[in-house]
Amino acid sequence: MAWTYLLVAGLLEVLWAFAMKKSAGFTVLGPTILTFVAMIASFALLSIAMRSLPLGTAYAVWTGIGAAGAFLAGAAFMGEALTPMRVVAALLILSGIVLMKFSGGD
Repeated sequence: MAWTYLLVAGLLEVLWAFAMKKSAGFTVLGPTILTFVAMIASFALLSIAMRSLPLGTAYAVWTGIGAAGAFLAGAAFMGEALTPMRVVAALLILSGIVLMKFSGGD
């Protein structure tokens, strides 16, 4: 169950990063509220996952999901560049997440 909490926490990290960008420096109310709600929920689920997962694994996976997810959201919804170098970088992040999952450290 810890991995499920961690996955949802990572997806919420993507949501709050996206909402933060849309908030225009916290000047647009709706995205600002969504940023803080998603942020609190993400941190709460991360803390629950950390009850049984090692710190290094949980944090690396959480930030990796957030980084790769924010990259994909930026490309899909904000017109950010999908250059070959950026795609390779995102794939390396995802590879690291998979390696952490199967490292046997949990």
